[in-house]
Formats: sequence, C-alpha cells, structure tokens
Amino acid sequence: MWEAIRQWFDPAEARAVGETPDYRFSLANERTFLAWLRTSLALVGGGLAAAQFLPQLPMSHLREVIAVALLLLGGAVAIRAVDHWARTERAIRLGQELPASRFPAVLALAVGAGAVLLVIAVLARAIGGR
Repeated sequence: MWEAIRQWFDPAEARAVGETPDYRFSLANERTFLAWLRTSLALVGGGLAAAQFLPQLPMSHLREVIAVALLLLGGAVAIRAVDHWARTERAIRLGQELPASRFPAVLALAVGAGAVLLVIAVLARAIGGR
C-alpha cells in the first residue's frame, strides 16, 4: 500500500518504468484525473452547503448525516482519482491494458441513493410541516 502511495508523489518513479508514451495519452489521463477532482470538489461543496444551508429536517441529525456523507464521499473520490491516475499512467507506459475500476459504478449508485434519501427527507418535511 505504501508503495502505491509513494508513486503518487514521485514523478521520477512514474517515468522510470516502461517507455515514454504518446503525450496525448498522458494528457488524456490527466484530464480524466482533473474531471474526478472536479467531482470531488462538487461533493465537498455540496457537503458544506448541506451543513450550512439545509434547514433542520424532521429526522434528528439528518442534515449533519447528509453533510458528512457528502464530505466523506468527496474525499474518497479525490483519493481514488490520484490512485487511478497513477495506475493508469503506469499501464500506459508499460503498454498494458488499462486498469479496470468499479468505482464509477459505486459512485453513481451512492449519489443515486443519496438523491433518493434527499427526496424522502424533502417529502417528510413537506408532509410533516402541514
């Protein structure tokens, strides 16, 4: 595990393996990494917005649970992004198949489940407020 983390911070290590690829592949990998970081920042921003601007919901501490879940998911996406970038860059340089990942599906399911929970919370507030 520590070896993988070390590779995130050592550009010389990434360049020491395999052959220099067509720069377009490395740049595409970097654009994908940056897209994941934008997703991470959006989740963190959503968590902060939920903590600050959501009204108290009928279920105790639901606002805080939503905020913390979004913040943790944003952090997980950022860490996953750098790990996937490093593994993909290594595979490109070695001419190997790109690493498969279930993370996009897991993230989509988590966001979808979160949206369903928010709809339930909004409906519970609307019904309880009458």
